[in-house]
Amino acid sequence: MAVMINSKYGYEPPERVQVDARLDKWHKDKERCEKKRRKQYAKDKKMPLS
Repeated sequence: MAVMINSKYGYEPPERVQVDARLDKWHKDKERCEKKRRKQYAKDKKMPLS
């Protein structure tokens, strides 16, 4: 039996923890890019940021 690791989603095998970490990083980067894109769009269109 594999060693279970306590992650933010509970006790999981190491492979599952690595996948979760990659997905979390991808989602954070995606949100950061979208925020930057919205800011640039507002700047180009001279719109107020909401």
